[in-house]
Amino acid sequence: MYDIIFKGKMMSTKANKKEMEIAQNNNAYKLTFCQKFYRFIKSIMDFVVALIALIVLLPLFLIVAIAIKVDSKGPVFFKQKRIGKNGKEFNCIKFRSMAEDANHEVAGYEYAEVNSYITKVGHFIRRTSIDELPQIINILTFKMSWIGFRPSQKCETELNEAREGYDMYQIRPGISGWAQVNGRDVLAAQPKKKAEFDAYYLKNFSLWLDIKIFFMTIGKVFSSGDVQEGVVTNDEIVEAVNDKEERN
Repeated sequence: MYDIIFKGKMMSTKANKKEMEIAQNNNAYKLTFCQKFYRFIKSIMDFVVALIALIVLLPLFLIVAIAIKVDSKGPVFFKQKRIGKNGKEFNCIKFRSMAEDANHEVAGYEYAEVNSYITKVGHFIRRTSIDELPQIINILTFKMSWIGFRPSQKCETELNEAREGYDMYQIRPGISGWAQVNGRDVLAAQPKKKAEFDAYYLKNFSLWLDIKIFFMTIGKVFSSGDVQEGVVTNDEIVEAVNDKEERN
């Protein structure tokens, strides 16, 4: 009797895994030849624009670096392992916005007392997204793009699995993306929904969508839209998602 029950459970587990694999394959999207060609051209454009941007923004980098050092102890830059193209990890670079003793092993939307660790300068550079600018270096090393999907941490299992199902890792992650301009921090607390926005970007991967996201990003930065530090409540998630669906 034990053998029958045990074998039955094993067969049931294998069947469930099989169903999950089939579901993931059905959701997966493969880039077309034209999209693959654009991916190649985009990497060149990203590099050229990033090189120009780094030169132009050097004075701002210097000012922010001095402000961070004066404001709190610790390095100017913060490096964190993130998942990039082909599912490979890389060091994502940001301006440090939190105290050295902050816990960086949890996703931002799960950090209950995150505000107590964010420095004075950190609050400003996070609200204006200036903390993301050092990722220009990641673009120059071909680890990131200007526009893509936001690179996640390994601990964000639900989001990573959903992205794998959509085959998102055919492209590089970006400083901004379709999910970013449609929910940002609030949407981050709903991984599957965020992955759906990422999948939309992948399926519609094109220069025109990138241009649209670029201008939407500028609008979000100036309005500080969808910026939410720490734990996001269910009410905030529902409100944000409903708002986006009504606009779309």
